[in-house]
Amino acid sequence: MDKEKLKKLAENPEFIPGIYNYCDRWCERCPVTQRCMNFALCEEQFGDSQDLDVNTGDLLHGVSRMFQVTREMLKEFAEREGIDLDSLDLQEACDRQRTIEDTVRSHECCRSAKSYIEMVTNWFDSARNVFEQMQGELDLQARLELPGSDPHTEAAHLIDSVEVIRWYQHQIYVKLVRAMSGTLEDGPHEMPKDSDGSAKIALIGIDRSIAAWDQMRNHLPEREDDILDILVHLDQLRSRTETTFPDARAFVRLGFDDIGQHG
Repeated sequence: MDKEKLKKLAENPEFIPGIYNYCDRWCERCPVTQRCMNFALCEEQFGDSQDLDVNTGDLLHGVSRMFQVTREMLKEFAEREGIDLDSLDLQEACDRQRTIEDTVRSHECCRSAKSYIEMVTNWFDSARNVFEQMQGELDLQARLELPGSDPHTEAAHLIDSVEVIRWYQHQIYVKLVRAMSGTLEDGPHEMPKDSDGSAKIALIGIDRSIAAWDQMRNHLPEREDDILDILVHLDQLRSRTETTFPDARAFVRLGFDDIGQHG
């Protein structure tokens, strides 16, 4: 994609400005991809991601091209605004960013979210045999067609729970890091705050993960104690996040929390 094509794409009035800033990046489950420029851009540049062959360099070439176009547009913008990019102190900016990252990652919310990542990985590693055993039981139920049993629905629910947990496993931490970074960068009177938007995505991820783990607990009662430990950890993380970002829940995400206002 070249610059002119990208500019033309951006002029589409159907797109909701900035909708991609506060989503969970789960395009396959998103009801408003047709209003998202980021989704359209990826479709235009990469097509169906399942058809991409990374080994042939298709994906890398596409990403490289996007970086090139972005650099060209940034240079145009700087020239138009009279900004001398060569005069910017990039080292100072990098040092400041590292300081922010160190501060952010030491915050209790981020440390707790990072611990959750490890907890999930360890749990799934330890539950492999349980999943294999359950798969065998569901296969047997399907073959026997036992009355009162619905192994296909049960398997679908279990798969959905696993997908939700895995999707948000790392994203909660990423969004909390972004939210905490935003608290150091948001203007003093900026409303709504970008940091609250990122924190809201983290909270949504926590809410959905809690629901998925609760569903998992129903399917795997033999692992209830382990799952309860994770649920307690997530609930505490949710409480800390809500305390740190008291306005996050009220943040209105364009295209998601104001359905019907964009026609």
